[in-house]
Amino acid sequence: HWLTVVPISAHGFALHKTSFRDALCMRYGWQPEHLPLHCPCGHPFTIDHALSCVSGGYSVLRHNELRDVTASILDEVCHGVELERSLMPLNGEKLHTSANTSAEARLDISARGFWSNRFARSMFDVRVFHPNAPSSRKSSLVSQYKKHESSKRRQYEQRVREVEGSSFVPLVFSTAGGMGPACTTTFKRLANLLAARHDVPYAAMMNWLRCRVSFALLRSTIAALRGFRRTFKMPLLQPALALAEGRLGFVG
Repeated sequence: HWLTVVPISAHGFALHKTSFRDALCMRYGWQPEHLPLHCPCGHPFTIDHALSCVSGGYSVLRHNELRDVTASILDEVCHGVELERSLMPLNGEKLHTSANTSAEARLDISARGFWSNRFARSMFDVRVFHPNAPSSRKSSLVSQYKKHESSKRRQYEQRVREVEGSSFVPLVFSTAGGMGPACTTTFKRLANLLAARHDVPYAAMMNWLRCRVSFALLRSTIAALRGFRRTFKMPLLQPALALAEGRLGFVG
């Protein structure tokens, strides 16, 4: 657990003073100090709003942090780990109506040899949700995990199975530190593989994995709480167009 582990920076187990205070506040339901009164999007600024608001791109940052941590762990025990692998284009296959049929569709992580067959590819897609978001707080945590897993499966499972010939796993995390059933099964499998590889007890390896996930969620959550959000839109930069229209060449 992040609160009891020895804070060693080399292993990613350290928070600086302000982040540690914020983490304690969020754990025990206290109000962190020096937060703004209002978000640039116009809503009152609360912890729940900070973790739900799309302004500033912090939800994407949180997703990418969990994706990268999971991929780095998979790389320890699998072959051919890839990020953002594009799915093969459809060629007349009939998928159900809620499936993602886009030619640009991609999944967060791809890896070979995770379940049993060393050549079989498994594909994973990450979602991180905030259980106290306005759209979710009336639902139980169990039903929220089920909803998000089902949504991912409807989008990708049939296409991955029938077109890619691979298995699909939705990796659903909550900002509170929990995992959905499929994600829990995946990390248990990871713990088994890593424990055998490094000759350490399964329980110890599972604690290490949970600690890695906890710190990844903490850092991205605190970034959403303390990060800057603009009250204005930056002008769109178009360097390629500017180079062409401005007739700017390379200077040797």
